[in-house]
Amino acid sequence: MWEWKNIYRGILMGASDVVPGVSGGTIAVVLGIYDRLIEAINGLFSKEWKKHLKFLVPLGIGVVTSIALLAKLIEWLFEHYPGPTQFFFLGLIIGVLPYLVHKADMKHQFKGKHYMLVLIGAVIVASMVFFQTSESEPMQNITFSTYILLFFSGWIASSAMILPGISGSFILLIIGVYSTVVSGISDFQLDIIAVVGLGIVCGIVVMSKIVKFFLENYTSGTFAIIIGLVIGSVFVIFPGVPENLTMWIVSIITFVGGLLAAWLLGRVEYK
Repeated sequence: MWEWKNIYRGILMGASDVVPGVSGGTIAVVLGIYDRLIEAINGLFSKEWKKHLKFLVPLGIGVVTSIALLAKLIEWLFEHYPGPTQFFFLGLIIGVLPYLVHKADMKHQFKGKHYMLVLIGAVIVASMVFFQTSESEPMQNITFSTYILLFFSGWIASSAMILPGISGSFILLIIGVYSTVVSGISDFQLDIIAVVGLGIVCGIVVMSKIVKFFLENYTSGTFAIIIGLVIGSVFVIFPGVPENLTMWIVSIITFVGGLLAAWLLGRVEYK
């Protein structure tokens, strides 16, 4: 049976993937489908590929639709209301943590080495804040070498996308191609979309196999790393202290909105 409910899940994941600092993998955790997502991607190369395709196709439709429709909106929000927008996603990310803690059964499964892995994961992602670039304008002269760069940028970014806590968009920002990719999507530049898309597909397939192996063989350690990655992403997306009372009020409202969204999504999906 086709899981058409995944279209709305894909829309949420796609929206988050457009935002530097937020991971589609994080949203998959909130929605309670992260394990199934990894299993389904790997299952495409098994005898039960049809079953997994019925899970992934609706999800993919939602992701692509969301990215195509929301790219301009996200750009506009970050241009005009960057602080409140980031506080919303900050609340969303923090709201994910209780679900991860519950899923990992930290109280009973975690030992000293696992908490060390949490710290390592957090430091790895938090350190990315020092690599932010001042990239502003999309590339104008697209050459063959540019396509190669965009392909491998998509590959690396998608490897990050599938890990909760690491934002594929933020990786693109660090590499220096984020505005080029977002502009290409907004303006429907098919060459850029195709090249980056191919890189994304390749990256997701490879990384999903790696994640599946570690989830099956080192479950607690893998969850420890994932929790650390999510905690670290809080430092990456934190926009700083609001500059006036009005921004304080708006930012608090959007932050609470993000927490509430995570709680509601988790309540619906885990019910």
